Amino acid sequence: MSRSTLWVGRVLSALPVALMVFSAILKFRAPPEVLQTFTAKYGYPPQSLAIIGVLELACVVVYVVPQTAVLGAVLIAAYLGGAVSTHVRASEAWFMPVLTAVVAWLGLYLREPRLRELLPLRRPGGTVSSPS
Repeated sequence: MSRSTLWVGRVLSALPVALMVFSAILKFRAPPEVLQTFTAKYGYPPQSLAIIGVLELACVVVYVVPQTAVLGAVLIAAYLGGAVSTHVRASEAWFMPVLTAVVAWLGLYLREPRLRELLPLRRPGGTVSSPS
C-alpha cells in the first residue's frame, strides 16, 4: 500500500468522524434549535438526545480503533441508516447521511489492506486491481 493511499484513507476517515463527533456534541448540549428539531419535527422525546449522542460517539470510537474499524464502519452505516430513515420520514434531503457512510467506508477501504483483499476492485478486462 502506498503512503499516499494510506493518507487519503486517513483523511477521508477523519471527515465522518469529525462530523459525527460534532453532531454528538450538539445532542449533548441540546441548544433550543436542536431540541426543537428533534422533538417537534422528528418526534423524538427530549431524553433520547443524550442516548443517541452516546450511541453516535460509541460508533465513532469503535471505528477509529484500528482493530475494530470494520465493525465501527458497520455500526456507523447502521446508525446513519437510522438518520436516513428519520430524514425520509420528515420529507427532508437524505443524501448527507448516505454520503457520510460512503466516505467512512471509502476511507476505511483505502487504509485497510485486508478490506481491499476482501472487496477487490475489478478492471474492465476482469483482472483484479487494488488502489495504490
